[in-house]
Amino acid sequence: MANLDFIYKRKSIRKFTDETISNDDIKTLIKAATQAPSGKNLQNWHFVVIKDKEKINAIAEIVEKKNSKLASYLDSEKDKKSLTKFLKYHTIFKNAPILILLYAGPYIPAGLKALKAKGASKEEIHDLLKPSPGIQNIAAAMENLHLAATSMGYGSCWMTGPLYAKKEITDFIGFNKKDYFLAAITPLGIPTSTEIKKPPRKPIEEVLTIIE
Repeated sequence: MANLDFIYKRKSIRKFTDETISNDDIKTLIKAATQAPSGKNLQNWHFVVIKDKEKINAIAEIVEKKNSKLASYLDSEKDKKSLTKFLKYHTIFKNAPILILLYAGPYIPAGLKALKAKGASKEEIHDLLKPSPGIQNIAAAMENLHLAATSMGYGSCWMTGPLYAKKEITDFIGFNKKDYFLAAITPLGIPTSTEIKKPPRKPIEEVLTIIE
């Protein structure tokens, strides 16, 4: 049986040392990420790596301001609290020496043009788009990145919570690639501790169906 330790050792890391990571190691990690499968081999991903600590802190401030702005639109105190209580998790990347922003590019699912040509209903089109194959490409690349980081002794944390500020973040860093949008981010660094509990997984029996 193959050794799958590199999978089981992966954990979501939220605390890091100040030690930075070499550009060579970063390139190794990104290269591993780009070995992920992608529909039509489109490889519709782009990685933006930020090593400037001041910029990372500024991005955290952008998320904080957007969170506060969104909360101001809510009349219910319960709804406001529900949004703001997760802010500390949406900005944990400021503890890391490196922040990676993963952008997703356009992807046209097979059959979409045909459905539109035949005048398909919104429901039919939505049903085709629901699996979001373009985003699945990005997710596969991000998972490769996390597994490679774990294998090399680094820590990371898959984050999508701060994406309500994706436009502001993109404007701040000046990233401009036609039809690409911020899909996920991850801090990257050396964990301050390896004694991190991993949340339990559902029993295999609950998530597996075998049809013979």
